[in-house]
Amino acid sequence: MRIFGLSILVTVLSLIAALVYGGPTALVLCAILGILEVSLSFDNAVINASILQRMSEFWQRIFLTVGVVIAVFGMRLVFPLAIVWITAGLSPTRAFDLAMNPPADGALTFPDGSASYEKLLTDAHPQIAAFGGAFLLLLFFNFILEEHEVTWLGWIERPLARLGKLDMLAVVLTLAGIVIAAEFIAHDDDRSTVLLAGILGVITYILVDGLGSLFHTEENSGAESGPSEVVKATGKAAFFLFLYLEVLDASFSFDGVIGAFAITSDPILIALGLGLIGAMFVRSITVYLVRKGTLSEYVYLEHGAFWAIGALAVILLITIGVHVNEVISGLVGVAFIGAAFITSIIRNRREEAESDDAEPELEKSPSLS
Repeated sequence: MRIFGLSILVTVLSLIAALVYGGPTALVLCAILGILEVSLSFDNAVINASILQRMSEFWQRIFLTVGVVIAVFGMRLVFPLAIVWITAGLSPTRAFDLAMNPPADGALTFPDGSASYEKLLTDAHPQIAAFGGAFLLLLFFNFILEEHEVTWLGWIERPLARLGKLDMLAVVLTLAGIVIAAEFIAHDDDRSTVLLAGILGVITYILVDGLGSLFHTEENSGAESGPSEVVKATGKAAFFLFLYLEVLDASFSFDGVIGAFAITSDPILIALGLGLIGAMFVRSITVYLVRKGTLSEYVYLEHGAFWAIGALAVILLITIGVHVNEVISGLVGVAFIGAAFITSIIRNRREEAESDDAEPELEKSPSLS
């Protein structure tokens, strides 16, 4: 309750606010949106936890407070509005007016033929998917092409790690994915914007990740060598890790924000359901994973999350030209993480059994004294 208590309280208050705002229908829609966000973002929580445990306690608190505010209001409320006013050339007030006053009967256009807020956001999906897909794909390749002491799907992870010795292979594969998506998946009118958005996604990842690594190296250059605990990122290094987490959260949020429009286009309900309920529970899951040391106990969880990221990146690139139900992307992530969790339990039990078997053998061995 200490970890999830605040999320439960926020959920109750959000559901009450939805009921007051739009009645029983709004209450149900808000609850559905919250469940959607949690199911789509569990892999996000695992990745957040893996990065957050590298940060000092101060920066962990910053991410879990300021970062959540950005996630709630920035990504789930302001971000969709920003996409509409930038891509459609509208003023922020006009975009908000469109969002609050949709056409009757769920139509995508008004009687005069002008596009609704939902249609404008949907029309911008190829650029959104290309940016987010490229960012997540490069994140996946950078992890999977590295050598790891523990591997989950060793039959494919070990060969990929050997291939990863080829410098910049992750960037090459990501750019190839963007070109394939633009050439074979995107509609003719969207090819140039898809290429540009994908390249910007790659640039953003390299810039934020590179700056974090640069300052982390500089700040720890005077540290003594030798075995020690992992140095926690502080100062500029932690700040850029914070930015990295925010961009990562944005990339994860794309499918949830777009998928929300299959349920409702009301920005208030989206902010309550995806933002307050969904983002708060993702925060609580992240805190739980960090505080309980779950990633070190269930060693395959991080691997499962990165495979889920790779699958989500591919799905985002496919959605540039083909509609993919958001439930599929959510279930794929849950499937990878669930499989990683189960296999982690099996591994732990096997190691415990081997340890128990070894103890009697040690007791039977003759004393050396």
